[in-house]
Amino acid sequence: MQQEEENLKDPCGEEKEGEEEEDEERKKGSVWCGCICIPVHWFKMLSREMHWSFVFGVIIVYGVSQGLGGGLSGVGTKYYMKDVQKVQPSQAQVYAGITSIPWIVKPLWGLLTDVLPILGYRRRPYFIFAGFIGVISMVLLSLHENLHIMLAILALTASSTGVAIADVTIDACVAQNSITHPSLAADMQSLCAFSSSVGALLGFSIGGIFVHLIGPMGVFGLMTIPSGLLILLGFMLDEPYMPNFAYKQVNQKFVDASKSMWTTLKKDDVWKPCLYMYLSYALSLNIFEGLFYWYTDPKAGPSFSQETVGFIFSIGSVGALLGALLYQYALKDYAFRDLLFWTQLIYALSGMVDLVMVLRLNLKFGIPDYLFVMIVDSVAQMTTRLKWMPMLVLSAKLCPSGIEGTFFALLMSIDNFGVLSSSWGGGLLLHLFKITRTKFDNLWLAILLRNILRITPLCLLFLVPKADPNSSILATSESLDSEVVIETSEMENNIELVSLVNNVDAM
Repeated sequence: MQQEEENLKDPCGEEKEGEEEEDEERKKGSVWCGCICIPVHWFKMLSREMHWSFVFGVIIVYGVSQGLGGGLSGVGTKYYMKDVQKVQPSQAQVYAGITSIPWIVKPLWGLLTDVLPILGYRRRPYFIFAGFIGVISMVLLSLHENLHIMLAILALTASSTGVAIADVTIDACVAQNSITHPSLAADMQSLCAFSSSVGALLGFSIGGIFVHLIGPMGVFGLMTIPSGLLILLGFMLDEPYMPNFAYKQVNQKFVDASKSMWTTLKKDDVWKPCLYMYLSYALSLNIFEGLFYWYTDPKAGPSFSQETVGFIFSIGSVGALLGALLYQYALKDYAFRDLLFWTQLIYALSGMVDLVMVLRLNLKFGIPDYLFVMIVDSVAQMTTRLKWMPMLVLSAKLCPSGIEGTFFALLMSIDNFGVLSSSWGGGLLLHLFKITRTKFDNLWLAILLRNILRITPLCLLFLVPKADPNSSILATSESLDSEVVIETSEMENNIELVSLVNNVDAM
């Protein structure tokens, strides 16, 4: 009798177990469906609210041109200088600084797209122009194997100019849509960040593989695709036509913007933090070209392959993303001076990891070069991002009402000029220590001196205000007079106004 009761109960138990398994499978299916459907619905929503051509433009500029293209060209350019042009590390470091000059003059591109429409359009002609510059320069580099180094640098600088113009122009579109759709401003910044991060990861991951398969010149040939997509974007972007533009007022608008920026820059609350930001970057000498040559040297270094170098760079971009997340969720409310003290100190100490690598102390502890250099690069990128984030927020706080966009671009140019000084100073350091393509005896000394110089900005922190990110640095009474600033109606399409400031708030 007892056995019969058990037999009667067993089917019910089996049915319950079967139902539980089905529920678990349905839950798993719903999770996977959510991971796929939610982003798709998000993209559809953005396309519906702000036109699909805008979403396409953000993906092309941030994801393809800067992200994917930046990763491919970053790896390709390093091997092009090393294996094709056969320049010394110090020269490669200086040339890298030259190619970054177009990013220093970003306010110029911003003012042009703001006040000088072409054939009735503010944005579309600049995308087309940027694309043509990129295509021509990349074709020149890919077809001429014995190209003179000066022509090669000119072509690389022209390509960088195209990317910078496209960056400023899409920022203008983001700014305009942030004004007309304020509730979607954070979504637009998420779209920009997502596109850039995914593109950079993919670009660095496959960059080394393509350099190995088709060489650095072949990679330059592939770079015509992102530039060609910029031309396509210029024709497809939805933008209102502006007939009968008063070109006679362009000169006056340039003069007004210049006066406004100079008036603001003379204030103590502005020029002191700007001086700190410049010196902080300039004193952190960049000697990465010397390290790159050592990474790939078969005798003195670990002799990494092209694929390995590309993968290492991709891991570094993950470290930068982790740094941004750490700032967002743990550090964003700290006072500027306190946070910059700790981030600069950590940034200096993290450079000592390069010293451990070059002295090969990691091998004594049983840590292979491949694993250790991934740790080194990810830590370096994370600390660099942690140092950069509060400076970005501080820059946004220094912008006066009325010329926020153009002035923010000016502050970013000051930072980029500091990066340029760092690159050229690093090249001089590599030259003084006689670090060449095959000699790395003094590389450890260059790293040690670089790390010591990284500590010196701590002595300049008195230039930074004690305020925290939630307070105002410029008093309302110090806002510029409306007669001096550019009229609001002409500034609603400002390049950096909403794009970059909201980028700070969204992080």
